Amino acid sequence: MTKRIGFLGPRATFTHLAVQSFFGNEVEEVSYSTIPQCIDAVAEGKIDFAVVPTENALEGSVNLTFDYLIHEQPLYIVGEIVAPIEQHFMVHPSRKNDWEKITRVYSHPHAIAQCHKFLHQNFKGIPYDTATSTGAAARHVSQHPDEAVAAIANELAAKEYGLEIVKENIHDYHYNHTRFAILHPSRKLEYTSPHLTPEKEKTTLMITLPADDQSGALHQVLSAFTWRKLNLSKIESRPMKTGLGNYFFIIDIDMQLDDVLIPGAKAELEALGCSVKLLGSYEAYSIKKNIGNGV
Repeated sequence: MTKRIGFLGPRATFTHLAVQSFFGNEVEEVSYSTIPQCIDAVAEGKIDFAVVPTENALEGSVNLTFDYLIHEQPLYIVGEIVAPIEQHFMVHPSRKNDWEKITRVYSHPHAIAQCHKFLHQNFKGIPYDTATSTGAAARHVSQHPDEAVAAIANELAAKEYGLEIVKENIHDYHYNHTRFAILHPSRKLEYTSPHLTPEKEKTTLMITLPADDQSGALHQVLSAFTWRKLNLSKIESRPMKTGLGNYFFIIDIDMQLDDVLIPGAKAELEALGCSVKLLGSYEAYSIKKNIGNGV
């Protein structure tokens, strides 16, 4: 049976491009207008996997994704895709010759932030309207040819919605990558890409410190991994939403879940009064060619 893959839509978002690069043509693609809708769909069994953005090299984590996974839908990360990002400035073809006179720019908030220098130098003072994705921004521009508006999106979005790219690669920094998570209700169900080769293995944990706020608790957490020589590639705090100063930590370990080291660290942390939850143990893939801009 053909797998159904959900992604942040509409078509031609960066998430959609990541899905195409990872899964190829062997799956049925299903777009959703928001990240929560996509996550809900896989939790309810409407699709087999959900692909959502989790982090951008320039703008940091996509907080909505992790907050929704922690507080609303406890799914597992069963795979990861890292993709290089390119941002383009596009208008309706009727605006090609006077694109510098546009009065409004549409895109996802991360994409707008990634292109701050270009926008500040060329369109200082004009309003920026946020969209749920870069693909949605491109679609909006294509549907409003009479408005002096532009979108920031990827090359596929320009082709999909018949827009004209008037400035290429407008992002502020050359190194711009986005990380996407492949989500499923079961942590043991994995999907191996028929088109990409995994680059490394990872485990992601959520850790909550002891309720009594012990002195040096975070140091003790890190020590549990350090003496076991477990390499942490990421540690990030997010609010528990239960009061000021209450946080949980997302930690990435550069190895898959084993039978000794990670379980041993987990047991040590729990003995200290910490809460430890496995968010996923999975293979990480990288797309080498530029696919677009993240969301």
